[in-house]
Amino acid sequence: MKKLLLGLALVGAQLIFAQKVMGAKVENSPKKEQQAAISKEKISLYNDNFLKFVEALQASDRKTIDGLLSEKVKEIVTDDVLKKVKDGIDPNKKLEILKAGYYKTMDGTSHPSIKYKYSGESSKEAITAVFEDDGKILGVLPAK
Repeated sequence: MKKLLLGLALVGAQLIFAQKVMGAKVENSPKKEQQAAISKEKISLYNDNFLKFVEALQASDRKTIDGLLSEKVKEIVTDDVLKKVKDGIDPNKKLEILKAGYYKTMDGTSHPSIKYKYSGESSKEAITAVFEDDGKILGVLPAK
């Protein structure tokens, strides 16, 4: 009888001091692993699209701009947003690629991006362009 009570006391003590886990969720987000570097062909495609975008921006050609923008951002890009981007890029200076890599967005996904600097200037003022894999522009972060 003593052994039975001792066994029940041990099991009861373990149950009393056990921690209860409530509402634990395991989330497996579908993250794609990105390559360490962007291929030269992709960089060329992204660069060409960005330069076309800058030319269309300076000419205020909304049709061409819409053709180069991603479907995800077309709805939120207004004329005011385009004006701010236009003001942040100096059309008189030549752009050159500073670095290509990936930009992590707020939703946790990584997108290809290219940082540009003005030719002959320090890399302090960099313009960042973020792209989809197909070359469409997701965003432009001007230097100013």
